[in-house]
Amino acid sequence: MEYVYAALLLHKMEKEVSEANISSVVKASGADVNEAQVKALVAALADVNIDEAVKAAPVAVAATAAAPAADAPAGDKAKKEEKPKDDGKTEEAAMEGLSSLFG
Repeated sequence: MEYVYAALLLHKMEKEVSEANISSVVKASGADVNEAQVKALVAALADVNIDEAVKAAPVAVAATAAAPAADAPAGDKAKKEEKPKDDGKTEEAAMEGLSSLFG
């Protein structure tokens, strides 16, 4: 994933998306560079218009993110109803357990 992020960063900064540049960005992030993955990514991106790919990506993300968000209010109500009342006993039991660990 770091290789894709490096390519996107280079593209955003209007730098050439090359093996050397991607390797430099990944090294600068502190990650180890796998030259085979770098070569594969550069080869895969050779015929890709990154601007078009980025424009198309939010549509897919928004479509998948919208469905779970629509169900969230109903799920929140169910969770609130199922949540048992906190009478403080569980906290006391936890504190007793901690005190036994630390003396």
